[in-house]
Amino acid sequence: MNWFNYYGLVAVILLLIPNIFFAFKNDKYKNLYKNVFVEILEQIARYSCMILMIFNIPFTYFNFWFANAFIVYLLVNGFLIVFYYFAWIVFWNKSSIYKSLLLSILPSLIFLISGVILAYIPLIIFAILFTICHIFISCKNTN
Repeated sequence: MNWFNYYGLVAVILLLIPNIFFAFKNDKYKNLYKNVFVEILEQIARYSCMILMIFNIPFTYFNFWFANAFIVYLLVNGFLIVFYYFAWIVFWNKSSIYKSLLLSILPSLIFLISGVILAYIPLIIFAILFTICHIFISCKNTN
């Protein structure tokens, strides 16, 4: 894999589809948690993860560093994305802590596991930051 990760691009697009659909269907959704610092930190980490999933910055990643890592990368991310869609379907019209946790943890795992399998240091750092902020904000927004 060179500087562009096509598989990461597909993963990011697949993660965005249900979120975009939800945004169009629920235009009245309000963020109940009002901590500007945490919200900005989450957004920086989110977009950094998405960019780093697609673009490999030279000298900051070490590619697939163990035998069959590429297969593990595809299988784990594929499973997590399928489970993410399943969670969206099951919890579509529900508001619960389970929905908040599941729909926060799954994309966080995709970013984090991708970073670990690629030994991609910036992605790992931003994935950890995103995980902490995203889960925290999602739980605070649970009705």
